[in-house]
Amino acid sequence: MIDRLYADLARSEIAPRTAHLIHVVFGACLATAHRKGEIANNPMAKVEQVPSVNLQPENAEEAEVDSTIGEGLSETELSSLVDGFKSTSSHAIVALAAATGARRNELLALRWTDLDVEKKTLRIERALEQTKKFGIRVKSPKTKRGFRTIDLDQSAVDLLLKEKARLQRIMAGVPDGADVDLSLVKLPANALIFPATPEAGEDFDFAKWRNPINFSHAFGRRAEEIGFGKTRFHDLRGIHATALLDAGIPVHTVAQRIGDDPAILLRAYTKRKRSTKADEELASALASFSGGFLKP
Repeated sequence: MIDRLYADLARSEIAPRTAHLIHVVFGACLATAHRKGEIANNPMAKVEQVPSVNLQPENAEEAEVDSTIGEGLSETELSSLVDGFKSTSSHAIVALAAATGARRNELLALRWTDLDVEKKTLRIERALEQTKKFGIRVKSPKTKRGFRTIDLDQSAVDLLLKEKARLQRIMAGVPDGADVDLSLVKLPANALIFPATPEAGEDFDFAKWRNPINFSHAFGRRAEEIGFGKTRFHDLRGIHATALLDAGIPVHTVAQRIGDDPAILLRAYTKRKRSTKADEELASALASFSGGFLKP
């Protein structure tokens, strides 16, 4: 039946990419059904001609998601990971990455002018680039998908406002705990949300980029210290996307949020470890769906 279906797809006007995605989704469903004992064997192992197409990412940014195949974390585990950074200057960045799925270089390039507190949104319209010739510099996203506006929940907005208040205190020279009206303190127009921490003897520069590679290395060391092994900062992006997909959010909606090609996101998603809850929900949906036509 599967071979006939694929033969029909090959003769139809359906694009090769679409036919391949049908195979990916169908294969993931049947693999889960086999693993959960709903079917005795996975018929995909006997398919004669698998629909194939060159699904290479359009650019290096899209390749990031495809290379992210790290296992997902439960809500409790993710909370523990983020909490483990509370004593560091990276906590707000780690928390926002987990809450938005934004790329490291996008987060480090954010300015306060990108945040709309009233609408609870965050604009992504630039990213950092680390080059041998020019060092760290800012660039525009390579594709239209990279330009996007991300919805935030109130907790994410509160997190950012707390970070802004910290910078305002630094700007005004006001110590923590002092009761002052920070609304009177204006940050520079080009102030970054996550500026670099100054070295000893340096003045605080609100527009100085953090070093992306050094930041990732520091994240990895801290994650290992608090018991999360070789977790990479980039894994937070995959964890965020996986959580949304497991929650039933449509692929195109998740892809738009994180700024990626839905096809690349879907292929990466099928490689990741699915949560037990998601597997149970899928098994239940399969049983309900197929129960009507697979009765003996």
